[in-house]
Amino acid sequence: MGQAGRCPSAERRRNLRTRQRHRGHARRLTLEGATVTEIGYHASHEQFAPSALLDYVKRAEAAGFDSAKSSDHFHPWASSQGQSGFAWSWLGAAMQATRFSYGMISAPGYRYHPAILAQAAATIGEMFPNRLWLALGSGEAINEAITGETWPDKPERNARLLECVEITRALFAGETVTHRGRVTVIEAKLYSLPTRPVPLFGAAVTPKTASFVAGWADGLLTTGGDIESLKDVLEAFRSNGGAGKPVHVQHALSWAETEEQAVSQALEQWGPVSAGGDLNWNVARPEDFDTIGKLCTEDSVRKSVAVSADLGQHRQWLADLAALDVSSIQLHNVGHNQEAFIDVFGEKVLPQLR
Repeated sequence: MGQAGRCPSAERRRNLRTRQRHRGHARRLTLEGATVTEIGYHASHEQFAPSALLDYVKRAEAAGFDSAKSSDHFHPWASSQGQSGFAWSWLGAAMQATRFSYGMISAPGYRYHPAILAQAAATIGEMFPNRLWLALGSGEAINEAITGETWPDKPERNARLLECVEITRALFAGETVTHRGRVTVIEAKLYSLPTRPVPLFGAAVTPKTASFVAGWADGLLTTGGDIESLKDVLEAFRSNGGAGKPVHVQHALSWAETEEQAVSQALEQWGPVSAGGDLNWNVARPEDFDTIGKLCTEDSVRKSVAVSADLGQHRQWLADLAALDVSSIQLHNVGHNQEAFIDVFGEKVLPQLR
């Protein structure tokens, strides 16, 4: 592809500076009558070294992406992915190197004590005001079971998450917190706080969890695999207290120059995760995900990843998501061809959304 590996043009850099001057104003992107606020770039720490991701977010901003979202892993899903830097260390460097906003997803109550996670988010929020939102989820064993604690079932994880949310909000409010429950906090107080608290989103991929987070979350983070399943998640969120709140959708895709390459990289990189559901939450070792990946077929990976070499097809998939009145779509190209993806989508896909 002609644009692969090349730096964004001077004209695109000028366009970026113009967008940055107007960053404080809400901007609507349009596609076939639907609207979406932002198109973001997903930084996948389980797949790429932190130094590479730093280059990718700078490139994405210059190419016209509006924001970025970061994963937060201790282990990669599978050995084939091969990376897993500490996302919070990386985030400060990334936000210093760019000017757009970021989302982060983390799971408090296991490897992160909620007071420490609150301190991390508040510190970023103080240094980079109004540029971070934090999604909180109930966690996955691949990352959280390293503490050696018994890995709880989903209802117990949700109960622990809710405690951690309440602790985090109290700390964000400047309170001195003592709490004894599923987690313990003794006289904790944050002294460095942003002027405005970092928004706390709820992470959910099922209607049941979306209903649970709707009452306490400032917004929803979900995934955009099957459009009908996504509609059910959004309905559950919006009808149980989430109406009017922002929704961010992480959209997994696989684009390459040929259909064969797009399928191959999806199977290699995201096949181990394509089973979804309880397996993804409860399997604790990358080696076990490797085994799951060997059983993955093209049909199964296509259920969770939008696989195509056709840019027109990718534009249509984004149109379908935009029609659901979501606030942002965070694009996660699961292949290793990140530079080509960023440049080509920046030139041939994103302009069609504006």
